[in-house]
Amino acid sequence: MQSISYTRATTPEAALAAFSNAGEGARFIAGGTTLYDLMKLGIETPAHIIDVSDIDGFDAIETEGDTLRIGAMARMADVAAHPVIRDEYPVLAESLLKAASQQLRNMATVGGNLLQRTRCIYFRNGAGGISPCNKREPGSGCAAIGGLDRGQALFGASNVCTAVFPGDWPIALLALGAAVDVLGPNGHRTIPVAELYRLPGDTPHIEFSLTSDEIVTAITVPKRPARRSTYHKIRDRESYAFALVSAAVVLEMQGNNVRQARIALGGVASIPWRATEAETALIGHPLTRARALAAGQAAFANARPGQHNAFKLTLGPEVIADALMIAAQRNA
Repeated sequence: MQSISYTRATTPEAALAAFSNAGEGARFIAGGTTLYDLMKLGIETPAHIIDVSDIDGFDAIETEGDTLRIGAMARMADVAAHPVIRDEYPVLAESLLKAASQQLRNMATVGGNLLQRTRCIYFRNGAGGISPCNKREPGSGCAAIGGLDRGQALFGASNVCTAVFPGDWPIALLALGAAVDVLGPNGHRTIPVAELYRLPGDTPHIEFSLTSDEIVTAITVPKRPARRSTYHKIRDRESYAFALVSAAVVLEMQGNNVRQARIALGGVASIPWRATEAETALIGHPLTRARALAAGQAAFANARPGQHNAFKLTLGPEVIADALMIAAQRNA
């Protein structure tokens, strides 16, 4: 049995000091819903855990000023139920409510949710499993290439990894142009959500633009008109399943015409994926179901399906079109 040491930090400075003192093999933990899961599979084997869930103020939700500021330790359920987020930014609330189960949302933090790892069946086959995975064990190979690839990526994959990003909340944050505040040994820095995730390339095991000794302290969302927004998610079952295809849509309308559209996709790419082709196809035009579907088809024009996931080429445009029509029908 592997021994694990544990520190509960109550200040950011204490957390960073504990990490530095622990050395290689240390991990931060908050809600623990991802890390403990990966430890059970033998994918994560930390020698030391630093619990940051008791740091005062890291769970605050601030709605005054030009940005929403959501503490990284805020629980998913609490953020989804906040009246400003629920009423003014439905895309955020819906992305949280359509993720995981109620029990998990009561425990998991929004900061931790940003950093969840892929649900690729070969990755989660576990350490010592029969299926190679370059993300789990660099250089071992990728069993998904030429294997069962129904859940694999159509965008952003490489010749050594086709795993899809599993999250919902980051898709909505990308559509809103959000950023994360980070604290590390060298101080504070801010990373746009669009730059937080790394394409797999030749190093699929390096997934985030963070170092292991940095803590996500908050998420900031620029305020923009977002009542006409939605997170639309299609999955194999209605409860507690990851997206086959999802779309986060934020619309600004001028009469019947689209003045601004921001669209991000989940379930189809190695990272949260911005659908700029669909946005361009909409701006300045009346929004009809036909135009919405054409925008969705533009988004998937450059998709590269595998053996078993080509159904997403038909499903994806429909998901985007449905999301656009849902968002457009909401009161500004």
